[in-house]
Formats: sequence, C-alpha cells, structure tokens
Amino acid sequence: MQAVRPNISQNQPVIRQLDETVINRIAAGEVVERPASAVKELVENAVDAGATRITVEIADGGKSLIRVIDNGCGIAAADLPLALSRHATSKIDGSDLLNIRSFGFRGEALPSLGAVGRLTITSRASGAAEAAVLTVTGGTLAPVRPAALNEGTVVELRDLFYATPARLKFLRTDRAEVQAIGAVVRQLSLAEPFISFTLRDVTGGGEGRVTFRADAEQGELLDALHGRVAQVLGREFAANAIPLDAEREGLHLTGFAALPTYSRGAAVAQFLFVNGRPVRDKLLVGALRGAYSDFLSRDRHPAAVLFIDVDPQRVDVNVHPAKSEVRFREPGVARGLIVSGLRHALADAGHRASTTVASATLGAMQPEVVEPRVYQMDRPSLGPSYGAGHVPAPVPDTPGFAEMPVSARVEPVVPEQAVTADLPLGAARAHLHENYIVAQTRDGMVIVDAHAAHERLVYERLKRQMAENGVASQALLIPEIVEMSAEDAARLLEQAEGLAAFGLVIEPFGGGAVAVRETPAILGQCNARAMVLDILDEIADMGQSARVQDRLEAVLSRVACHGSVRTGRRLQADEMNALLREMEATPHSGQCNHGRPTYVELKLADIERLFGRT
Repeated sequence: MQAVRPNISQNQPVIRQLDETVINRIAAGEVVERPASAVKELVENAVDAGATRITVEIADGGKSLIRVIDNGCGIAAADLPLALSRHATSKIDGSDLLNIRSFGFRGEALPSLGAVGRLTITSRASGAAEAAVLTVTGGTLAPVRPAALNEGTVVELRDLFYATPARLKFLRTDRAEVQAIGAVVRQLSLAEPFISFTLRDVTGGGEGRVTFRADAEQGELLDALHGRVAQVLGREFAANAIPLDAEREGLHLTGFAALPTYSRGAAVAQFLFVNGRPVRDKLLVGALRGAYSDFLSRDRHPAAVLFIDVDPQRVDVNVHPAKSEVRFREPGVARGLIVSGLRHALADAGHRASTTVASATLGAMQPEVVEPRVYQMDRPSLGPSYGAGHVPAPVPDTPGFAEMPVSARVEPVVPEQAVTADLPLGAARAHLHENYIVAQTRDGMVIVDAHAAHERLVYERLKRQMAENGVASQALLIPEIVEMSAEDAARLLEQAEGLAAFGLVIEPFGGGAVAVRETPAILGQCNARAMVLDILDEIADMGQSARVQDRLEAVLSRVACHGSVRTGRRLQADEMNALLREMEATPHSGQCNHGRPTYVELKLADIERLFGRT
C-alpha cells in the first residue's frame, strides 16, 4: 500500500500561475546564495557598464548593507523600472545565446535582489542632465525620483533576505561572509587589471576600513596582469610564477603558473578564467592538476592564474545559474592546451626553484633572540676565494681531524680550472654528511640534496627514453575479458589508439565486453580489469584518461629512486660538478619526483645578515 504524501493534496490538484513576487524569490534562490553572490552580480554589472573605478562597501558581512559604486555609463531614468524587470538586459538581444561577450546576460540579478532585500539604484546616464533613483522593497517598486549623483551608478542593497528570513539561518558568521566577499572581489580584480577596485567594511558607520585595494594597472596586458597578480596574490607569488602564452586550435592560453616548489596545501590559489569570466570548472581544474601531476605529491596543490580565450561560439557559458561552469565544444582541446602549455612553461623554467625555499631556510636559521651586536673588529680577508671572517675547514694533517666522525668531516674540494662560480649552480666546494653538496656561486651559495637531484635527473632520462623508443608491451597468455555496458565499451574503444601508445592493447569482444590483449611490460603483473575500469571512470568524468601514463610514470619514478646515487656515498669533486651541470641542463630539476626542492640557494647578503654583518 502506498503511503500518503503529506505535501500533496488528496483532492484533484489545481495548476495555478505563481505571483511575480514569488517567482522572483524562487529565482533569487538560484542567483543569490549569500552576500558574496550579490556582490559578484553587482560588480559584474559595473564592469559591463564600462567602469574604471569600482568601490564595494559592506556592513555586517553584507547582511545589512552592500553598496557598489561605479563610474560606468549609468542607466537612463526611463529605463530604471525596466532594469528591475525579469529577463530585461542590455547585454544581448536574444538572437544568439552563444555569442556572449559580457559577464551578465540573463537579466535576473537586479529583480532577484529586489525580491529578497531593500534595493535602491541611483544612476546618471552619460550625457543626462540629472540622476534618478528607484527603490524596490521585497519586489514592490516605488516611483522614479530625481537624485543627486555626478556620474555612474550606486546600487545599495540593505537587509538582504529580509523577505525570506529562512535564508538568513543558512548564512555563516559575519567574518566568514566578509572573507567570501573579499575572495569574489579579488577574483574579479584579476579578470580586469585595468580597473581600480576598493573593498571597504563600514560596519558601525563612518568611513570604515579598506580591506582590499587594487589600483588600475598600465601598459601591455601581460605586464598589467603581472602587476595585478602581485597586488592580489602577493609579490612572493609573482616572483615565483612563470608566464604562459600558448595557442592550440583556436584556443589561447595566457597567465601565470607558480613553480612546483611554490605549492599550497589546498586549492586556494587557483584562478581560472574563460573569455575573462571567472569559472570553477572541473575539466579545467582537472587539467591543471594533471599538468602538475609529475611534480607534486597528492597532498599538495598548484597555484596558477590562467586565462583561456576562445571564440564565444565554441563555449557555452549558460550552463549554471551562477555562470561558474562552462561547456567547451571541444573539451579535449581545452584540456590538452592547459596540460601542454603548463608543462612546456615548466620545462622552460629549467632547474629554477622558488625563492620561498631559501626564505624558509633562512627563517629556520634565525636565532631565537635577535639583539643588536657590536663587533670590535672583523677578521681580515684570507684571499680572493674567502670571505671576511672565513675559517678554513680542517684538513687531514690538522690535529684532531682523525678523531672527527666521518659524517661531520668537511672534505676540502680543489676546484678544477674549468669549473667557476659564475655558473648558475656554482662550483662544488664540499660534500656534507655523504648527501649534501655545497657549491659556491658568484653571489652566494647553493646546498644540493644529491639523492633527490639525481633521482629527478634519472627520472627525466627514463621518460625521455620512453618517449623516443615507445612503451614495450607484453602479450597476455589468456586475454582478460572485461564486461561492461555497450555505451561504456564504445567510449573506451574510442581511446584504444591512445592507450596502445602506452602499451595497453584492447579489442572489442562482442556486446559490451572488451578484451585486454597486451599490457605495459614495465608494470609486470598487473590487474588489467581494475586498470581498464579505472580508465573508463576517468574517461566518463574528464572525457579522456591519463591513467596508464600516470602508472607508467609512477613506475619510472620508483626505478629512478632506486637507480639514483644513495645517501652515504661520498662523491668526488668531478662527480659533484657533473651533477650540478646536468641539473642546469635538465628541465624540472629544481624539485624531486615528489615535489620537494632539490636545492636551496642562499645569497651572500642574506648569509651576512644572519651573522650581523650588515
């Protein structure tokens, strides 16, 4: 017996037209999730209006007040009531929903905000004699009145969700909402480096305090973006980011990506834009993660600001009410552009490691109590290859050298004539604890983890050999038959050629089954069925799979680890210098296979500060 549903009448249901106010409140639930959503919609409208200065003022986390001030083109007094009507917009004419070149286009934001709060719009259109103001409270419009305003538009939203009080219970604390609003303004400021943004918290009244400010940048787009990145994400990120400029089949990728050694513990520094629109698309996020998969461990996340420009006809932005997702006509091209563009840029960075490695090292070396020190005199210089105050390391004929533990000895290294400190990683001077190479550079020193560095070098050599010679496969004595649906089998067989390049050979076996004929030889005994199903899941989620390649590279990484120089083996001077030179010539040698740095570079000025010599 079917249970009675309490929310459905037992009488014949009647279809009725909902009131316009109710419709707007329902729609507002999709468009305006929290105060940050309202700020996003209003700031995007200001950008679309051609503003060059945008100021956002909030109070109580945006719950009691959100005010957005811009110097854009404004709205004519006669058009203000229409602007508060649903699906009324100046962005498109409705003839082509794919040719969208603005942030907004649905005409839902303002009526949605007016339906759930107290909204006031004051605007002066370009060339108009005076400004006008319109107020809407809970969906009810007041008459348009004259107002005083020099230029642009001021949109003031008070008492958000007062008309739908149940929504207020789902909001977080004022502090959390302020952080969310700050994140939205920062993200939009990255998309528009030529616009000045100011975020001010006016809780308690008065002028309030500025919590974020980014002045408009000048010059070429990439230079302006670099300056804006430094303002928003910090100069440390800008100093450790490499520029991107790649193109593939009509898609253009620009932006900045941080070095692998400048990674984060969470995906909080990933900003993706499609035609200038901030998006959080799983295809693009997955591609970004895949590009760094060979350089970071699973608990670390890359940092990047990426812009993809594409013909609007080839991407659909009308997928999600918040417009945070997009759908590419050729998703494989977009993913391939990000992966290849990032990997080429990281390869061009060579052996470079982030400056944060040296900063962390210097921080660890700082004394606990730092007091001003006064020196009576400095030791005189002992020669051109020694700095002031240098004490020579013990040599074998020095009394007490024989009693020193082997791991603590600093073996003197006589540099060869051909090896100079002018090279990027300098000339080897010592080998400490049978693992760490100390090299002297022109303006400092480098400490190299020999095992980690050699592991990366061997790994890159193995990958290069695999790319040049192909992946050897081994035929299974009895083919593995994997049952699946006909749709899944067709989807998997579309990737058969790409999988065969990595040594995995599959064939149709009738119905919804596929036969695994060969597997990569380097994997040895492997569960072919589990691997095929994992590949199928990844194809269903991302459109293509890198599962086999990832497993092959994981094996190569283990081989490289076992084949690299072991800790405890003492290296000679020529071996150390050869390792340094190969690091300089090998891409990605600044980090090991797990994303850890392979060397630390310390500038002489920083070292002298540690000893109070500056």
